Amino acid sequence: MSQKRIFITGATGFIGQQLTQRLADEGNQVVALIRSLSRQDELQHNNVELIEGDLFSSEALDRAMQNVDEVYHLAAFAKVWAADNSFHRINVEGTENVLEAAKNAGVTKVVIASTAGAIGPAIDGPAHEETTREVDFFNDYERTKYQSEQKALEYVEQGLHIVIANLTRVYGPGLMSTSNSVTFLIDQYARGKWKVMPGDGTSNGNYVFIDDAVNGLILALDKGRSGDRYIIGGDNATYEQFFDTIAQITGKKYQLVKIPYGVLLGVGKVQLFMANSFGIAPRITSGWVRKFLYDWSVSTEKARKELGYSPRSLEDGVANTLKWLRTTNNR
Repeated sequence: MSQKRIFITGATGFIGQQLTQRLADEGNQVVALIRSLSRQDELQHNNVELIEGDLFSSEALDRAMQNVDEVYHLAAFAKVWAADNSFHRINVEGTENVLEAAKNAGVTKVVIASTAGAIGPAIDGPAHEETTREVDFFNDYERTKYQSEQKALEYVEQGLHIVIANLTRVYGPGLMSTSNSVTFLIDQYARGKWKVMPGDGTSNGNYVFIDDAVNGLILALDKGRSGDRYIIGGDNATYEQFFDTIAQITGKKYQLVKIPYGVLLGVGKVQLFMANSFGIAPRITSGWVRKFLYDWSVSTEKARKELGYSPRSLEDGVANTLKWLRTTNNR
């Protein structure tokens, strides 16, 4: 494999750290945009060059993309709620800034990490890349990630090679952040500290192990068609199946209290009111609760056929995650 010069945004995040490490280990020269050099210890590698700045530092973006072959744009605002326009500013305007700099620098290929939530829930079978969204967006994160995809397609029309990777629920070893909340659930259940089941436990979701997510991003860049989406996911599973998988691997089966969605919806409405009225950041909002009234199963068939993508099973991924949790001092 010939060495390439690759630019990454969001390199200090859960997925970004793993992708940066993988590309650098393979001999590529990775240029990582980070907001503060105080975080440089998270990306120590001989093949990693750090550029201080953010998505709105045009000078930093231009400097970082000099002689760059490929770009991975992972940086995003993915919180539950924001008091300002951070979702649109970072996810839409920030993406436009990255793509404009890439176009001006003559970059060969760009991969944008998006969410499968931007596609929408499964209405008639598992959702796929061409699924027509039949319900409104449930939160500002989904909405602005969809808008960032539309912005990317404008640059495709201008001749920039862009592939969109729609990731599902990523989990596994790595940074324990809000982006790695599934691993937190795995850890808490294994410790006997997780006590509740959302709704009746039948809500479907899709889970992708971190190594498979990184593989999918790399394959999307190498083999993806410009202007196309590729769902990068793993197994579909209900909450009951998810927790049963952890129980089978740990040998510890805990009784979980099923919390009706009506109760969760009420809690979400109260938390959203407190957030809008007093600026108290909510842990959940009514929009996020409504999201899980739907089926979020997806098909990864397109990525498998066109990219050669081959994710591991949920059982294998959870087993690897639990092994890591047992051997790390992270938690």
